[in-house]
Amino acid sequence: MRHHTIVCRLGAADVAPLTPSRSDTHVTEVSFVDGERRLGFGLGDTLDHLARLGIAPSERSIDLALLAAAVTAADTRISRTTESQDLWTREIDVHVPVSDIRRWTGLAALISRTLNFLTGDHWSLSFRRRPEGLESLAPSPTMLRQVNSDCVCLFSGGLDSFIGAIDLLQDNRRPMLVSHYWDGITSSRQTHCAEALKTYFPDRPFDHVRGRIGFPNGLVTGSRGEDTLRARSFLFFALAAMAADAIGGDMVVHVPENGLISLNVPIEPSRLGALSTRTTHPWYMARVCELLAGLGLTVRLYNRYRFKTKGMMAKECRAQDLLMAEAMHTMSCSSPAKARYARNKADRTPKHCGHCVPCLIRRAAIVEAFATDDTPYQVPSLTDHVLNSAKAEGNHVRGFQVAFARMRRKPGRARFDIHRPGPLTDHPDDLAEYEKVYVEGMKEVQRLLAGVKAWPT
Repeated sequence: MRHHTIVCRLGAADVAPLTPSRSDTHVTEVSFVDGERRLGFGLGDTLDHLARLGIAPSERSIDLALLAAAVTAADTRISRTTESQDLWTREIDVHVPVSDIRRWTGLAALISRTLNFLTGDHWSLSFRRRPEGLESLAPSPTMLRQVNSDCVCLFSGGLDSFIGAIDLLQDNRRPMLVSHYWDGITSSRQTHCAEALKTYFPDRPFDHVRGRIGFPNGLVTGSRGEDTLRARSFLFFALAAMAADAIGGDMVVHVPENGLISLNVPIEPSRLGALSTRTTHPWYMARVCELLAGLGLTVRLYNRYRFKTKGMMAKECRAQDLLMAEAMHTMSCSSPAKARYARNKADRTPKHCGHCVPCLIRRAAIVEAFATDDTPYQVPSLTDHVLNSAKAEGNHVRGFQVAFARMRRKPGRARFDIHRPGPLTDHPDDLAEYEKVYVEGMKEVQRLLAGVKAWPT
């Protein structure tokens, strides 16, 4: 195990000496300025896009995006396998220059608590003043204001975000869609889905702000990188908040996510760490809203689908014909790029694996809504052979089946299971609704897996 310190620098002029919290820490300095006062690693491109729309965010929201990018650098380039004692929990300090050191220092404990919950690591945050001459990082708008958006919507390229955008446009809202990506698969799905919306809603124009934000392999010496990517939603929320702040006024950032995935109750006790994400968990989203308020940003996160299963979202989507035609082009899989390792060359095109937890929930939802699913999966059929539960193709299927059996034996346990991924103390009046969406979501998957056989072979 190695303790790590990520130091965010703003160009050659940023030479302020720093004292690490531990003498044995491995320090990685990353310069986030790729030109004169222009942020790199994709942040500058995002700011330039906003400037071309005639708007600019406050320095506080840029600070948030910079922090989120530094956290992403740590999360994606510090290996859990080689840099932690238990193959999961890392210890990471992050140093970031900000525009208002007093405000950010007062929020450091909240941010650490939020990130610890999100990624399962131990985070510590330190802030210092930006170097002289870099008090402003927001590029000046290059056009008159072009934006008339009345909200922001996360747009990942997945099925839920596609439904969220459809429903907002059908409600005559004017969302700005915000996306971020690093790989080509995600990028192509986002582009395709956005074009499909533009074609279907020609009289309801919307802006789509995208950021390719990521960090090269080898950024952290001696670490091969990490692909669990638990901090990705912190970057997503930060970019959306920056866009909302640039639009101005009291803004809602819509987070379209079905309630089953949002709660993400682990299907087995062993899945609390590596296999249970918390990217839109209610407790986590409440803490991010607390952070936004602490920064003085009039932006809040809202998930209108928190009490809906994925199947309910699909069945109740406001444009069924569009969803039926385009659902196969959205991407829900946790690891679509693994197709590149297929033995058969014809199967190496990136696609949904068909057997991970997100894929199973997706398959169940599409079948619930349309009775058939045209999405190409690496495992096209779950019933034409016995799935090997000792391998990836049957592991999560068997996990769900064990969870179904456990729920049949003790139907009342759902009331307690919903608290296992994290506290729901911010929503004491919604516990019955959270229990209901968990139970109904599991029933959807159970109907999909009826007759499916999975055991070690």
